Amino acid sequence: MRGVTDDARPQDAPLLDELMPWSVAPPRFGRSWIVAPDARTLRTRWDRLVAAEGAEREALFRPSRARTQASAVASLPGQRTGTVRFAREAGPCPAPVRVAHGPFDEQWLLPDHRLIDTARPELWRVAGEPQLFAVEQGYAPGAAGPALLVTAALPAGRPGRIRPLFRRPGGHEPNLAPGLLDFLGRRYGQEAGALDWLAWTVAAALPSPAGCRVPLPAGPEVWTAGVALGRDLLDVQLRGALSGTKPRLPGGRRPYVRAAVPARPTTMAYDSEDEALLLGGGRISPVPAEAWEFRVGGARVLEQWFAHRTAPAEPGSLEAIGPVAWPQEWTSELLDLITVLALLGAREPERAALAARAAEEAADGAADGTAALRAAGVLPPPARARRPASVLDHREEGPEGQFVLL
Repeated sequence: MRGVTDDARPQDAPLLDELMPWSVAPPRFGRSWIVAPDARTLRTRWDRLVAAEGAEREALFRPSRARTQASAVASLPGQRTGTVRFAREAGPCPAPVRVAHGPFDEQWLLPDHRLIDTARPELWRVAGEPQLFAVEQGYAPGAAGPALLVTAALPAGRPGRIRPLFRRPGGHEPNLAPGLLDFLGRRYGQEAGALDWLAWTVAAALPSPAGCRVPLPAGPEVWTAGVALGRDLLDVQLRGALSGTKPRLPGGRRPYVRAAVPARPTTMAYDSEDEALLLGGGRISPVPAEAWEFRVGGARVLEQWFAHRTAPAEPGSLEAIGPVAWPQEWTSELLDLITVLALLGAREPERAALAARAAEEAADGAADGTAALRAAGVLPPPARARRPASVLDHREEGPEGQFVLL
């Protein structure tokens, strides 16, 4: 079986943009101090800011064209934060929320609309169980790694296009081209739900310059295998949320801290002979090679995760406020991340082979995905499917305590 190369990718395979029509650009923070790997840091930064006055407070805030301390801004959907102009803010820190700040990197965010340049309120309206967010990864020719990642946390930072699985809160109205699930049910002779579709895309999505493409196999065999594989991969990405069982390495293996991580590690390296991850003088093993080599968009995930916690910041800035020593919870998160990446990496050849098989069927004309979808009236999706749904049961506070109608 030939590999999935740029030349072999079926141009007839429909774009994910057509099949999950509503997408949202990633939020833009405008100031990096509002996100951190631990919640305590955010509370300390908030207290430092609101205690400052005059020019010092202005400099710490880091005003932008979109946000200054005088900006009048509504609260974010589902968040209880102040709406007075931030220049008059003197209250306690709002409760930080967990966000997906990068591939497999969950951090904490101050969910205050007055601090975020472009928060994408439409995403906040539909967040919460059982919502899942499919995040397209940037296209880089020849780069290793999955084309699509899924998270239950609201994606933030600088990911690609974000596609919620559902258009409304509570898991209502799948964000799919109208008629797609019925089409899949007829084509493969089995009921297909929104989660089945998401599982298939995780297993079979292919990167392309135009965005993720999703080949559709001709018969049920490849589809069924892909959905089963995709559900396993989804469960690992979601840390066992689907199965209720925390991911673990096979054979009873488990990464342990063999030498304590120093207070301020500055380097990360890998000892392939001993399967050990080295953080300064700290040592963690066993760390399977699949975990160390796992990449997204060509970048090694473990190195990115470490850099986000150790990169130097401008002295005197709010960004420079952080833990005085490496927190224990970071080590626990790292051990979990190693397990997740090892499990995904071990199954990457299987995933790539399945995607290649689906792509070859389409390339050979056996699947004829886009044409069949157009003939069934599934494509093109109607314009309304590309817009967020109206959500009328939310009461959202506008600037200076006013309430807005949606």
